[in-house]
Amino acid sequence: MSDIYADFTTRGLIHQTTDDLAPWLQEKPRTIYIGFDPTADSMHVGHLMQVMTLRRFQQAGHRPIALVGGATGMIGDPSGKSQERNLLTVDQLHANTEALKSQMQNFIGFDEAGGGAVLANNLDWMNEFSFLEFLRDIGKNFPVNVMLGKDSVKSRLEGESGLSYTEFSYMLLQAYDFVHLHQKYDCELQVGGSDQWGNITAGIDLGRRMHGASLYGMTCPLLTKSDGTKMGKTESGAVWLAPERTSPYKFYQYWINVADDDAGQCLRFLTELPMEEIVELDQSRETEPHLRSSQKRLAEVLTQIVHRQDGLDAARKATDIFFGSEIQDLSDEQLLDIFADVPSVEISRDVLTGGQFNIVDALVDSGLCSSRGDARRSIEQGGGYVNNRRVESLDTNLSEQDLASDTVIVLRRGKKKYALVRVAN
Repeated sequence: MSDIYADFTTRGLIHQTTDDLAPWLQEKPRTIYIGFDPTADSMHVGHLMQVMTLRRFQQAGHRPIALVGGATGMIGDPSGKSQERNLLTVDQLHANTEALKSQMQNFIGFDEAGGGAVLANNLDWMNEFSFLEFLRDIGKNFPVNVMLGKDSVKSRLEGESGLSYTEFSYMLLQAYDFVHLHQKYDCELQVGGSDQWGNITAGIDLGRRMHGASLYGMTCPLLTKSDGTKMGKTESGAVWLAPERTSPYKFYQYWINVADDDAGQCLRFLTELPMEEIVELDQSRETEPHLRSSQKRLAEVLTQIVHRQDGLDAARKATDIFFGSEIQDLSDEQLLDIFADVPSVEISRDVLTGGQFNIVDALVDSGLCSSRGDARRSIEQGGGYVNNRRVESLDTNLSEQDLASDTVIVLRRGKKKYALVRVAN
């Protein structure tokens, strides 16, 4: 059994612990859990910290529990929030829960029947309680003055929006999760982000009050950029782990474009690369920053973990295309994803089959050239391309043979100016 605490310490992954966990984790395999609220039908980059933490524990010989909050998701965690969340419908929560459970199996090998990792949903046991039963059996063990002292509660009570009784109750539900998992699976350690300290210690206290249990807690730093903003946020929204929401190409490109100041932390927090390699990459950023070796390695490793080898291959191919590789055998969806931000012109299929769309007109109509004279000069100087193949003649007419996918032809002027010809069926 490897020394996971030492690895966590070296990587800077420990923010707070309730006890000295180093010798405790070395004594024998332990069962640990991390909770995931199903607020969407996919995990995003922010969840990578949590799911990779579970994966590290499993690889170190411990038993992880991934808990999807089908019950707690109905309320919403007030921690780190300035105002109350909009509540999701039961059907939305169920669909999100099933989606998250499916995604997690890409990271962790679950085998509850064989004594291995567990994938759980707290709705399974919370459904068994009536409101009165929960107040009588669980609520009586919660001193209100202790709850009011938690930072997550205090900050909301002091804010303008206040805190509803619904969100105030979140702490009780999450605390009972820890107790239930301890009773059923002998789970002794809860891990979460640094904003979860209050919820974790509430569970530890509840376990002691109800069963005299000795439970432990650990928090990890939140995944943020050097400027303090959340990692995984872009102008177009969150970077998701589901390929339907964020394609492997865009996922790969996100990490390629990570700032130098953030690359080292991401390599330590999110990858399983040995520290020796990470230190070498740190040195490369100092001596050869133009190579962007850290970002390339980060993009490669994370895309392979999240989207498997096929996703990484597709992302690399898409990246090569954007930098001039010949375009063929791609789908409309892939091309539109790669060239999402370039101008386009739409023509009818009849125009294409009739060979009536000259390359000069195509360059002008698509916006790549300002005039026919400009387009002719560009072609004569070797700067006109169809699907990244150079156009040799001004007399070239586009045809169905030029389709790079079912309905898309890619035009290029010079090195990096692209446009699309969209064919209407």
